[in-house]
Amino acid sequence: MVDVMLMQALLRAVPHKAALLIVGDIDELPSVGPGQVLADIISSGVVPVVRLTEVFRQAARSRIITSAHRINQGLMPDLSSPGTESDFYFVSADDPATAVSRIIELAKTRIPKRFGLDPIRDIQVLCPMNRGGVGARSLNIELQVVLNPAGDRKVERFGWTFAPGDKVMQIENDYDKEVYNGDIGTIDDVDPDAGELAVSFDGRSIKYGFGELDTLVPAYAATIHKSQGSEYPAVIIPVLTQHYAMLQRNLLYTGVTRGRRKNMDRPKNWEAHGKQLGANSCSFMPAGF
Repeated sequence: MVDVMLMQALLRAVPHKAALLIVGDIDELPSVGPGQVLADIISSGVVPVVRLTEVFRQAARSRIITSAHRINQGLMPDLSSPGTESDFYFVSADDPATAVSRIIELAKTRIPKRFGLDPIRDIQVLCPMNRGGVGARSLNIELQVVLNPAGDRKVERFGWTFAPGDKVMQIENDYDKEVYNGDIGTIDDVDPDAGELAVSFDGRSIKYGFGELDTLVPAYAATIHKSQGSEYPAVIIPVLTQHYAMLQRNLLYTGVTRGRRKNMDRPKNWEAHGKQLGANSCSFMPAGF
């Protein structure tokens, strides 16, 4: 998560007599900014390093954890039906259109009904990329229509519709508002007369003028890159051939490990080649839903 420039600023601020303990996971995606700070520090051999490699009995009961370890090793995760309650499910589909309809069904009906989760607050669709029919941009439009259809009190700006109840993400750091890239909130109100809307971030209500809405996007679906450092009660990860350019181990590993309680990951076929995992057409529907 820390790039070279931020790490430089941190080290300059740390007193010479202080010790710095760095905790991280080099198997996740590197920082969005330049550099691979943690990986480079470890490979340098200059500082002492401790690696946690053992999966203990309690953690081994989680298919999220065991699947993530297998992905990291370039192995196929266990995609068989668990038969009993599980935190990781896999179901295939033959084409992107079917994948979209099943993602919508999962988020709107099946996961909330089976696990008692809120479809907007608790379920997060994480995509390998923004583009494509099963990318974050397209899925945001589809999911917004079914999960929070806009009424009369709405505003359309910068290619998006914003309405009360929408889940939105801040995509730029705003130090005046104290909201930052990747923060997720919920729209409380849209006031066309005042030309502004209010978004709640962790209980703080932040006002946005309609001209500032280029810093917000719907967040029903987001890219896996944007999810770094976050976790969600349930995650749905579409993995399709159209995403082939992004399908590397660290991306899938990062996505799978964002799930805190349930992870619904549905590629139809995985092929391990070197450091990449590819997938043919696929969809996501947990077995038994």
